[in-house]
Amino acid sequence: MLLPASLSAAEVVGLNLAAPAVHLRVEVVQTYPHDPQAFTQGLLLHGDTLFESTGLVGRSSLRQVELATGKVLRQIDVPLPYFAEGLALAGDRLIQLTWQHGTAFVYDPISFSERGRLTYGGEGWGLTYDGKQLIMSDGSDELAFRDANNFQELRRLEVTRDGRPVTRLNELEWVGGKVYANIWTTSEIVAIDPVDGRVSATIDAAGLLTREEAAKADVLNGIAHDAKSGDFLITGKLWPKLFRVRFVPR
Repeated sequence: MLLPASLSAAEVVGLNLAAPAVHLRVEVVQTYPHDPQAFTQGLLLHGDTLFESTGLVGRSSLRQVELATGKVLRQIDVPLPYFAEGLALAGDRLIQLTWQHGTAFVYDPISFSERGRLTYGGEGWGLTYDGKQLIMSDGSDELAFRDANNFQELRRLEVTRDGRPVTRLNELEWVGGKVYANIWTTSEIVAIDPVDGRVSATIDAAGLLTREEAAKADVLNGIAHDAKSGDFLITGKLWPKLFRVRFVPR
């Protein structure tokens, strides 16, 4: 298949789902500072406002971050014993998962005040919102679609790539009719069709950090979409940098 020099999110959506997954890579457009103490679990950009969820027990938080400088503008700490995970904006509510406690915190995106808590079974990993439903990962090869109001599970979707299950689905981002997911412990991002679960594109995000930076950092995690430019923002756990990237043929 001949591919253009770069692919927009809309073009990734249009890839032939019957064909094997297309292999892409990231092209760095710009590099920003990122708090190297932030164990990034969720990342989202709403307009010009960057929100981040960080994990680890005793270090979990919800943050508003200045993209250009990496400065934390606002922060609310998640109480013990919770380990915060994925983050999504559903209407006028920020929803933050926790790993093993079956609790999601609901916040006002302007004041960061807690507006309630939601409950669920199993583990919480990644979370995104498609405009109607919340989509959640739990580290398996399945995505759970949930009611945005009461968090009730509506259906589950098995994710496959070239006919094989794709496990360790982690941080999620909804873009142009596809679910983009980080694959935990790897440098891969996949684009998933929400109807049949097939992966239409695999994006290689390896090599973003220097060897010295990578030695002090953890895995890739955190993917957001800039609707204005079409670019993606990606970072990782304990990474000193956040990258503005485009997906291009490998």
